[in-house]
Amino acid sequence: MKRVLLLLVLFTGALSAQPLPAGFDDWLAGFRRDALAQGLPATAVDTVLTGVRYQPRVVELDRSQPDDSAWRPSLFAPYLARHLDAARIARGRAMHDRLAAALAPISARTGVPAGIILGIWGMESDFGTGGTGNFDVPSALASLAYDGRRGALFTRELLATVRIVAEHRASRADLRGSWAGAMGQTQFLPSAFLAHATDGDGDGRADIWTSRADVSASIATYLQHAGWVRGQRWGMAVDVPAALDRDAVRNPVVPTTCIRPMQKHSRRLTVGEWRALGITSRAHWPADVTPATLIEPDGGGEPAYLTFDNYRALLDYNCSNFYALSVALLADAIE
Repeated sequence: MKRVLLLLVLFTGALSAQPLPAGFDDWLAGFRRDALAQGLPATAVDTVLTGVRYQPRVVELDRSQPDDSAWRPSLFAPYLARHLDAARIARGRAMHDRLAAALAPISARTGVPAGIILGIWGMESDFGTGGTGNFDVPSALASLAYDGRRGALFTRELLATVRIVAEHRASRADLRGSWAGAMGQTQFLPSAFLAHATDGDGDGRADIWTSRADVSASIATYLQHAGWVRGQRWGMAVDVPAALDRDAVRNPVVPTTCIRPMQKHSRRLTVGEWRALGITSRAHWPADVTPATLIEPDGGGEPAYLTFDNYRALLDYNCSNFYALSVALLADAIE
C-alpha cells in the first residue's frame, strides 16, 4: 500500500511541476480540519489528500470553457456534426444489439429506454472508447476549490470524494477523470457517484470505470432520480411556420435552474396548441394534452424541436441544450 501511495505522489507531482500558489497548503490543511470536523475518518481524508497538487492547467481549462448555451447563432449544427456522426451511431447500434439482454431489465426497472441510456453513454465516453480523462481527481477538485470561482461546489465534491473512499466504493487509484473531476464512463462527479452509481452486474460494487452493466444501470438510475417519466419520449423534431409569432410564445417566467439553456425555451403549450399554431412534424405525435416547449437552438428556423418533460432529465445530467439534444438524437438514431 505504501508503495502505491508513493507512486501516486510521484505521478501527481509530475503533473504539476509549477510551484504551489501562496496559500494552497494552508487551504488543504483547512480542508482537512473541516472534513474531520464533519466526522469523516482521518484515514480516508489522508488517503484522498495523498499526492494532491495544485494544477494550474485545470484552473486554466475551467476559466476558458466555451458557453455553448449562450445566445449565439449557428452553433448547434456544427456541434451536432462533430458529436453525432455515422461511426458513433454504428457503435451505438452494435452496443444496443450486444447488450440487449442486460439493458432490458434496467429499462424495465427504471423506465429509461435503452436508446437514451446509450445516448448518454455515447456522448459521455463514446461507449468507453473515447477516454474518460487522466487527471488526478482530488488534485483537480482541490485546485478548483482553492481557485474560488466555484469554490463551494468543488469543496463539496472533494468532500464527496473522501466519502467514496471512506465507504470503500472506490480506491484512491480509481480517482482519475476529467479536469472538472468527472469520473468513469458515465462521467459522474463524486456527489453524483454517491447518489446514483448502481451495481448492475450483481458483484456488490458499482464500477463505472470498467463494468458495462454498472455503467448502464448507473445512467438509468440517474435519469430515474432526475424525474424521467416512464413511457414518455424526450421530444421530437418539428417544422416551424415562417409566420409563427415567437414573441407570443416567449416564456415570461425567468427560470431558476439551468438558467441559460432554459431561457432558450418557449413557454409551455400543449401539443394540440402547437399544432394549431402550424407546427408540423414527420414524427408520430403524442397526445394533444402533452405539454411541450419549443426550442430553436440556432435561433429562429431550422432545426427546431418540441421538448417534453423528459428532456428536463437530460438537462439535469448536463445543463446544455446542445448536449441534451445530441443525446436525444443519438438515442433516436440507435433505436
